[in-house]
Amino acid sequence: MKTKTDVEKLAKKINEIATEPVSLMEFCGTHTHEIFRYGIRGLLNKNIKLLSGPGCPVCVSHEEDIDRIIMMAKKYNLGVITFGDMVNVPGTDGSLNDLRSWGYEVHVVYSPIKSIDIAEKNPDKKYVLLGVGFETTVPTLAYTIKKAKEKGLKNLYYYSINKLTPPAMKAILDMGEVKINGIIGPGHVSTIIGRKGWMPIFKEYNIPFVITGFEPLDILYGIYLLVKGVIEKKPELLNAYPRSVEEEGNKVAQEIMYEVFEVDDALWRGLGLLKKSGLSLKEEYRDIDAKIKFPVEVNPKPIPGCRCGEVLRGVITPLECPLFGTACTPEHPVGPCMVSSEGACSAYYLYGGDEYE
Repeated sequence: MKTKTDVEKLAKKINEIATEPVSLMEFCGTHTHEIFRYGIRGLLNKNIKLLSGPGCPVCVSHEEDIDRIIMMAKKYNLGVITFGDMVNVPGTDGSLNDLRSWGYEVHVVYSPIKSIDIAEKNPDKKYVLLGVGFETTVPTLAYTIKKAKEKGLKNLYYYSINKLTPPAMKAILDMGEVKINGIIGPGHVSTIIGRKGWMPIFKEYNIPFVITGFEPLDILYGIYLLVKGVIEKKPELLNAYPRSVEEEGNKVAQEIMYEVFEVDDALWRGLGLLKKSGLSLKEEYRDIDAKIKFPVEVNPKPIPGCRCGEVLRGVITPLECPLFGTACTPEHPVGPCMVSSEGACSAYYLYGGDEYE
């Protein structure tokens, strides 16, 4: 059984070897929240700086996509089916929750397969399933799309804002806005793409990269390996989460992903248009592509005062945003970093991030 003493011993070991400044970035929103929830920052000495990256698919959803799905629903009288956090993500003139208050049909589901039931029970209504998520979520969305096609559903369409994690990681490293000595690799994404999926990133940038789980000892052990690699100048791509992550990843999940989707460019909040960072429907599924079926013109505008984009890039902490904790709270979120249960602003607000600054 893992005890508090085990955690304290490992934290002490990390602090002993962290004899110079080390900046590590986690690219997973769950890691961000667990680091705060378990008080891990408070266990580490001041030489270790933990940065939060764009590891939340809801947070990186671009305002243009929010505007577009709202405009589609209004122009073509569509019902929208989405996951919970997305309903409060702001666009230029409102959110999906606002759309619902205006009298339009918006369904929140916990599993995308539920969208088939909704469409089947309402054959005279057209619906759009809003596909949100990184590699972890995509296989279930692909399965849903396949099932809908097999059933011959004619009233369920798909809007993809699915994204791939490695291109965003590459973009952050290329920008060079923040110093990153090592990367806390996403555990969930890695279950799909495997350790091997990160090899191109590791080979190009040659900095320590450790895939970790989400328990306190998982995270601390990953940090220990990273700090050790930085201090000893021996970068490695390590899998410290072998109970869930395999070398090649989940090949079955990968197969269904790329049976339905193909790699495409995508818009990211805070990062802009990134080449080959998204997923669009393949030719044989284009007949349900909402972007093609329901064309609209939008003119997205950034939210005044919101610095979510800089938070997502690790350039600032949420505490440096003028809206944080005043105009922007979980009850009344202004930006998606506060909306999402995986967002950095939400983590700082819920767990008192100011204690670690």
